[in-house]
Amino acid sequence: MRIAMTLMLMLALLTSVSAQERVVTLVTHDSFAIGEDVLAEFTESTGIQVEILQSGDAGEMLNKAILSRGNPLGDVLFGVDNSFLSRALANDIFLPYESPLLEHVPAEFQLDEQFRVTPIDYGDVCLNYDVDWFVEQELPLPQSLADLTEPQYRGLLVVENPATSSPGLAFMLATIGVFGTEGDMTWLDFWSQLVENEVRVVSGWEVAYWGEFSHSGGEYPLVVSYASSPPAEVFFMEETPEKAPTGAIVADETCFRQIEFAGVLDGSEQVEAAQKLIDFMLGTRFQEDIPLQMFVFPVNQEADLPDVFVEYAEVAEMPAAVSPEDIDAMRETWIQAWTETVLRGG
Repeated sequence: MRIAMTLMLMLALLTSVSAQERVVTLVTHDSFAIGEDVLAEFTESTGIQVEILQSGDAGEMLNKAILSRGNPLGDVLFGVDNSFLSRALANDIFLPYESPLLEHVPAEFQLDEQFRVTPIDYGDVCLNYDVDWFVEQELPLPQSLADLTEPQYRGLLVVENPATSSPGLAFMLATIGVFGTEGDMTWLDFWSQLVENEVRVVSGWEVAYWGEFSHSGGEYPLVVSYASSPPAEVFFMEETPEKAPTGAIVADETCFRQIEFAGVLDGSEQVEAAQKLIDFMLGTRFQEDIPLQMFVFPVNQEADLPDVFVEYAEVAEMPAAVSPEDIDAMRETWIQAWTETVLRGG
């Protein structure tokens, strides 16, 4: 009798441990979204369940991951982008893993030679414009960031504060990449000229796009948003229009590319399951679900884009570039300099 009970207890314990091993926790930012049916397919094919732990914006999420280094909140971290990448790598929060599916990912997205992080998606932060407004005014679109300082674009642009907004930070980095920090026309000189040209600055994307952008009822026909905003506009319309009501300017060095990465957290007790999840996130099923969930682009070249992206989305061929190392070293200094120049008139 005792032997039978002992065997039953051991079986229950093994079953409990096995169940725990079949759960992997994905730590991510609050903007993460993916179809429930997609994750269900992962569970069906692997027997591994995925728990989602949303942890604030990308910066807050990374802070929590660094503070819990070695005793992580989960097994996989998704959502670190290239503006925080160097900080994440410097704090050794990831275990190296080279997914075999990286063969389908262009080298331009693979920013870590040690494979501590894996690129998953990308999006371009660009100037968006109100199509009808520019047609009615018979005004040509700006084709460079420098054009924004010209008199014809006075009082037409709304931007987000880089201290409080991810697209605002990306746009500031684009200006640094284009104008640099030294020379006759630096990035701060450019921002001083924008101030003189009556640029409007607001706290975040929602205020800029839904409150100030003329397409949404505001007064500004130019707004810092995403290259994927025009297909998003069409996707959520009741009837498909002949043309998108908004457009993105993707001329050379007018956009900044954000690349999001995932990595296996150091200290995870589910390393093999975490690696399988990384592989799944790079697979076409997950990659093809990304555009209409988070309105960004998949990095896997084998993934097909939805029709609305094919018809209405544009990708910047030559975005402005700033290295992750420079961003990590100078981010706070640059934001402070921007604040002094733009908000305090310094």
